[in-house]
Amino acid sequence: QLEAIMTTEGPLLVIAGAGSGKTRTLTYRVARLVEKGVPPSAILLLTFTRNAAQQMLQRAAKLLDRRCEKVSGGTFHSFGNIILRKYAALMGFDPGFAILDRVDSESLISILRKETPAAAKQRSFPRKHTLANIFSRATNKMLTVDDVVYDDYPHLTANLEAIISIFHAYKQHKSEHNFFDFDDLLIYLQQLLKLHPDIRDRISSSYRYIMVDEYQDTNKIQAEILYLLTGE
Repeated sequence: QLEAIMTTEGPLLVIAGAGSGKTRTLTYRVARLVEKGVPPSAILLLTFTRNAAQQMLQRAAKLLDRRCEKVSGGTFHSFGNIILRKYAALMGFDPGFAILDRVDSESLISILRKETPAAAKQRSFPRKHTLANIFSRATNKMLTVDDVVYDDYPHLTANLEAIISIFHAYKQHKSEHNFFDFDDLLIYLQQLLKLHPDIRDRISSSYRYIMVDEYQDTNKIQAEILYLLTGE
């Protein structure tokens, strides 16, 4: 733990089992960096829940002082939300976009499912939850819907054409109504960083340290976002 906290230059991967204090190590590392004089705004802490980030920064503040609360901390999705609203015009969309949570997404998919004749006629057609999982998996693994169905849901291949139709209708509806789901926040953030090197360098150079809690849970898009962010 001490080595991970005191090593402040270069990339660092901490591998440790459950309950061994990984979160505690990150908390102390935040406090250590701020104590060394690193501006809190130059530290980005990415976690998989908003509460985890807030708790870590509050604990770091108790260790050191309230400067630690000014560290940028949150989920990949909340970070994407902030950056995309700032640079929405470059991506060709309205910065006032609304975000669909998982329940919203499934509700929209359910409506589109009922409007698809092939789905409405078959009692065995996959439900909204399954369809949402397929669409999300395709996005996060950077695969086509075809690939996901053939690899992970082979029993649904007979419904593939209708599933793809619902997927396209879902994307079109989001685009027409300025809706983003959680996966879109990652996709468009990745595209922004890839297609606009000047913006990527500006964002990347504003952070000296980027730390990720539970890195093993990052998906392919999140990992690529990290590599793009750490370019500088």
